[in-house]
Amino acid sequence: MEIRAAVVRQPGEEFSVETLTLSDLRPDEVLVKIVATGLCHTDLVVRDQILPVPLPAVLGHEGAGIVEAVGPEVTTLQVGDSVILGFAACRECPQCHAGEPAYCRDFAALNFGGHRMDGSTCLHDGEHDVSSHFFGQSSFATHAITAARNLVKVPKEAPLALLGPLGCGIMTGAGAVLNALEVKAGESLLVTGAGPVGLSGVMAAASAGARVIIVSDPLASRRDMALDLGATHALDPAHGPLAEQVRAIVPGGANAMLDTSGVPAVIEDGLGAMAVLGRLAMVGVPRSADAAISLNLLHMLSLGLKVCGVTEGNADPQEFLPRLIGLHAAGRFPFDRMIRTYPLDQINAAVADQHAGRCVKAVLTM
Repeated sequence: MEIRAAVVRQPGEEFSVETLTLSDLRPDEVLVKIVATGLCHTDLVVRDQILPVPLPAVLGHEGAGIVEAVGPEVTTLQVGDSVILGFAACRECPQCHAGEPAYCRDFAALNFGGHRMDGSTCLHDGEHDVSSHFFGQSSFATHAITAARNLVKVPKEAPLALLGPLGCGIMTGAGAVLNALEVKAGESLLVTGAGPVGLSGVMAAASAGARVIIVSDPLASRRDMALDLGATHALDPAHGPLAEQVRAIVPGGANAMLDTSGVPAVIEDGLGAMAVLGRLAMVGVPRSADAAISLNLLHMLSLGLKVCGVTEGNADPQEFLPRLIGLHAAGRFPFDRMIRTYPLDQINAAVADQHAGRCVKAVLTM
């Protein structure tokens, strides 16, 4: 069948919305008519080939839509079901069996390989292949083919135009706070970067009852949004060393820190703001593949600091996304207030607006 999709053909170039051919379903796959898909920072670092995926490619990995067809081996879904498209995992390796699909043995191949595990792609431009199955979906398109195991069924009344970003960016921020950092009622949290991931961490911390939630971001509009979504303090990094600003609020330092910037200097500054037995979770994708941070070993030892990297919020979408939907329904996770929608044809305007801070979370509608 023919579909419309946003294609990236050369590193760093703008997306081109084109007509492509989508091949037939495999027995274990599902065809989803995409209603909307979020625009994530990871899409852009892949576009720029900081994280390589074979080009040309259709990216997009925060899709939500309606099941249009199912393969003969699919028993968990049927035509007409509303679904969120999650990242790809084999669901068979030790990490998947342990409830940690974000660390699947085949995560890189399944999500960044540009094809199915047998090397085939479902997208074609005339006689030429186009990379597909980005994060198991390639949802910058009117339709996507994905393995049934990657889909999370949601109630038919669920607002699909809003739910796609739950599958990656929002899940990453919220999961980092609730799963990796395990922020508890009465604790303090420092969030560096008030983009969609950082703001999701803010909302998650507020829902957990954190006493102090400090956000640092250079954009005034995003600091204002952070305060609106539950942060107790918003800092401008231009106003002085981060550690000094944080300790003016919590003299003993922050119990936990979520870094969404991926900037080594920001992470190192934040470590100076940590309390005894503080925990740091890093989710930001750096601008360079060899980016690194420097840790003072005596500082780490004497304070008992814990540092970890986090992928996809250490979450299993099948369990965590219904939890976030429930929090939203209860008014405790108002992620919809971050979202601004754009038609698929305006994807490059959405990229520019999100980069400039004119919107917090761009969502493409089909």
